[in-house]
Amino acid sequence: MNKQYILWAILRISVGWVFFWAFIDKLFGLGFATCRDAKTGMVSVMCQNAWLQGGSPTLGFLKFGAKGPFADFYHILAGNMVVDWLFMVGLLAIGAALILGIGMRIAAVSGALMLVLMYTAGFLPPANNPVVDDHLVYAVLLLALAVSGAGQWFGLGKWWANMPIVKKFSILQ
Repeated sequence: MNKQYILWAILRISVGWVFFWAFIDKLFGLGFATCRDAKTGMVSVMCQNAWLQGGSPTLGFLKFGAKGPFADFYHILAGNMVVDWLFMVGLLAIGAALILGIGMRIAAVSGALMLVLMYTAGFLPPANNPVVDDHLVYAVLLLALAVSGAGQWFGLGKWWANMPIVKKFSILQ
């Protein structure tokens, strides 16, 4: 097996884990991004911000983190139950698809769209680099994963591609 295939597989699984972990942390409030007190840095396991505890996974970021010309739009969406569900299902589906190597086209485009939306929510020059933000780098990487066929290596991509529904609707690849 070519070394580049191993690297594409590692990238695919790593980016998938970024999405999947965000889902898990927001669902359970494990004390990472979801439940860390911004002032003290202290962690609260199974905090009230956890989705399972009735918290909103979009409220904090969209209400307090949205800046720039699109901030008012994102403030309206903050804490909306439909937006919360779309966000959480998106994180789970994108993460699982990338980790498993299935549905790479839809996962890559959906993930790239989510990342671009997150970038526009804080649409000011990035703090660390005035040109490129990590959200945009991840978005481009997702698209590269989709066109590289990265789901076929160390994943279920070959099996997935042979399913009748996927053969009928190639966008599912």
